[in-house]
Amino acid sequence: MIGLGTYAYFWQHSERAPDPLSLIGAFEDTAAQGVGLFQICDYVPLDTMSDAELRDAASAARDLGLTIELGTKGIQPEHLSRFLALAEIFDARLVRSMVYSPDSRPTLAEAETWLRSSIRSFEDAGVTLALETYEQLATAELTGLVERVGSRHLGICLDPANVVARLEQPAACVLLSAPLVANVHVKDFAFSRQDGWVGFTYSGTAMGTGLHDYPQLLAAVRPRERGINEIVEHWLPWQGDPETTIRTERDWTRTTLEYLRSTS
Repeated sequence: MIGLGTYAYFWQHSERAPDPLSLIGAFEDTAAQGVGLFQICDYVPLDTMSDAELRDAASAARDLGLTIELGTKGIQPEHLSRFLALAEIFDARLVRSMVYSPDSRPTLAEAETWLRSSIRSFEDAGVTLALETYEQLATAELTGLVERVGSRHLGICLDPANVVARLEQPAACVLLSAPLVANVHVKDFAFSRQDGWVGFTYSGTAMGTGLHDYPQLLAAVRPRERGINEIVEHWLPWQGDPETTIRTERDWTRTTLEYLRSTS
């Protein structure tokens, strides 16, 4: 399935928006665009919502016909247990995470021990844990970790844009990760010269206009054939004012959805 995630609503959710969009508002907007999947990813209010608020959000998603996925950072066993409980509330079948969190940086050995202690609960619940490719861990280390744990409910969330900050090639990240991919984050990216030609800015761009070879990803990963969901995200810099920024964010979402639908 093609889905939208909270990073596609980054500025609409933010305090810079004149009327910040709620989580349920994002659900409604997603459904209005004919999209049936939403990934609640790194959405800070999720950690402070009451049980009643969580149930209301899950009920709203069900009423709109949305499938929900969850996303967080960190693999501490107690943290993963918390998100497995949230997955039950939202009927989510996938939780995306990262090996490191803001307050936890396990060694690879520690990470393997933690994952082994948690993954059986994910297996029993029928929920997949997908660890994202990103710059803080080499793709080869991440894929090796997933392979060593060796569970069909542990995979990779493929976001090749992230690894450029580690001087890895996105295409190489795609090929190395392909057999283990369980989820895909979709956004385009590009470099632009800074003023005075004193360096570059690496940032998002409208889908299909940047450096991301998405056809290569489709050919290597085969997400549609394998039932792997593709979640739309953006790296949109602030555009000077809320109105322009939010309008651009919505335009990028429409462009990405049109791009993905045209390749299906």
